Amino acid sequence: MASNLLEGKVVIVTGAGRGVGRGIALECARQGARVIVNDLGTSPTGDGASDEPTQEVVNEIKAMGGEAVADSNSVADWSSAAKIVENAMDSFGRLDGVVNNAGILSDVMFHRMTEDQFDRVMRVNLYGPFFVSRAAAPHMRNDNGGAFVHMSSTSGIIGNLGQANYAAAKLGLVGLSKSMAIDLARNGVRSNCIAPFAWTRMVGTIPAETPEQKKRVEGLKKLVPERVAPFAAALLSDAAKDVTGQVFAVRNNEIFLFNHPRPIRTAHTAEGWTPESVVERVLPMMRPSFTPLEKSGDIFTWDPV
Repeated sequence: MASNLLEGKVVIVTGAGRGVGRGIALECARQGARVIVNDLGTSPTGDGASDEPTQEVVNEIKAMGGEAVADSNSVADWSSAAKIVENAMDSFGRLDGVVNNAGILSDVMFHRMTEDQFDRVMRVNLYGPFFVSRAAAPHMRNDNGGAFVHMSSTSGIIGNLGQANYAAAKLGLVGLSKSMAIDLARNGVRSNCIAPFAWTRMVGTIPAETPEQKKRVEGLKKLVPERVAPFAAALLSDAAKDVTGQVFAVRNNEIFLFNHPRPIRTAHTAEGWTPESVVERVLPMMRPSFTPLEKSGDIFTWDPV
């Protein structure tokens, strides 16, 4: 084993069969954690199932001298998600950390999006973290400690084309994490988000038809999923016990801290507003401070370090 930053801890990593989740599961094991390797083994769009990816990761962890258990329960169902936590308690008797990484994509322009395309993405990417975290929280509260790390996305924090379902889920996850951090603070339980930049099977499903899309995808291919893992492991450790309610991003060797929305302009009147006075006074005053319709690529314009 490489280190002992997470020695004695038990960590659940969802979506750990491949990509970012696999890297995090392996890094947690290197740092001494016992790991529940959860993955339903679906396609990037949520179809099919296979237990091979989780077992492969478990075998890798055991080969390096660590302890791990495979889990193929779905995060998108309340009862099934609870079984992931039960697996951790039955296998190792405690739970110290949860990495909510499982996710799917179903990219399509908003005006063409179906109810099923929206619902499936929301259930995995937002309901899933809620279901798993809700099942885990009582155990952490009883132990007066623990950490949640949720994988958000700049698709929600900033915006991207054709990802209304994914963006809604990932920005919703930021709100969920902040609320968890507030509600669980008295019990010493922490909750943070990471927006990972990485080339994975799931990201590989993003359409690359327009010049803009092709440029974005070519940039994403340079991003190594395993580079996200060290930061996630650090957030799970006791060395980060004062870090909670924050939103970070990891892009290869770069780590970013995001701010939270706060008021930037104020308008008031003693007489009360009318639609006409809003149009005449408020909108002209606030227009210079409007946030433009930027996408993730408009903000992260330089090559990954």
